[in-house]
Amino acid sequence: MIGKTAVLAALAIIVTAGTAAAQQSRDHIRIVGSSTVYPFSTAVAEQFGKATKFKTPVVESTGSGGGIKLFCAGVGTEHPDIANSSRRMKKSEFDICTKNGVTDITEVQIGFDGIVLGNSRNAPPATFTRLQVYRALARQVVVNGRLVANPARTWKDVDPALPAIKIEVLGPPPTSGTRDAFVELVMDAVCETQPEIALLRKTDDKAARSACQSIREDGAYVEAGENDNLIVQKLNTNKDTIGIFGYSYLDQNGDKIQGATVDGQAPTFENIASGKYAVSRPLFFYVKKAHVGVVPGITDYVSEFTSEKAWGKEGYLSDKGLIPLHDADRKAERDKAKAMTKLAL
Repeated sequence: MIGKTAVLAALAIIVTAGTAAAQQSRDHIRIVGSSTVYPFSTAVAEQFGKATKFKTPVVESTGSGGGIKLFCAGVGTEHPDIANSSRRMKKSEFDICTKNGVTDITEVQIGFDGIVLGNSRNAPPATFTRLQVYRALARQVVVNGRLVANPARTWKDVDPALPAIKIEVLGPPPTSGTRDAFVELVMDAVCETQPEIALLRKTDDKAARSACQSIREDGAYVEAGENDNLIVQKLNTNKDTIGIFGYSYLDQNGDKIQGATVDGQAPTFENIASGKYAVSRPLFFYVKKAHVGVVPGITDYVSEFTSEKAWGKEGYLSDKGLIPLHDADRKAERDKAKAMTKLAL
């Protein structure tokens, strides 16, 4: 019996050692995160794989929240090296990273993106104000001084100037940075200006905050997953549907879909770059410094991403729809990336 136990124990040690060795021998960069940053990161990964001695990084579209969760789970090659995000890492996420030993992170802002409300080119161009969008998609609205379930069923119910078409909006789930930014830049921004919400906040701040940030779950808003390409495809099958997605998808699918004018501004490259288009946000990636030198090529990948040929005004990422940072900001972010400056929140 003792001999058998010893043999089993020895086998267990061998299997464990083999698994650990496999984890430590990963020879490619693993990147997770935002579906919006995904096409940019993929383009850099492909160029990096062609132009260097390193293997092409594996890029996964998991959503910003999902990617950061994976990134923050721990140190070791079973965990991702880089997380893409279409919003800045939250303090709560940073704290989870720290708790799990991910204590040395470099944040790099890569540029800007616009959040587009779009529809099929087979439909008339859409024009909205952010107030109209808020009133169409808020889970609850204030009626006669109290919060009630949103009664609007058509866009005309929201505003008599809009068409009598059923409200059906395809958009990202709560794990998406696009969803977070949409809530912040449209729902929250408009809600805060409403007198009835200001009155409600005086008596019930929690209810007021929920009214500003909660999106309908009665079928008017349909979560389409993390794949923005799926939203683009569905818009072509129903010309009355509105989709919410990043500008890069509009830029790459301009023959099929069109962007709605919001608050009088179209979602164009120029309007997003200048700040005229209100529904725009910064994009980021995060690097786990503990993996530098363990997984080959991380600093070289970061260098490729932050090169002028990639993220510059005439770079290949502009062709993919990335809105570049201003010259001085690009230099500052490049310097930060090169030094692997530690993030502090």
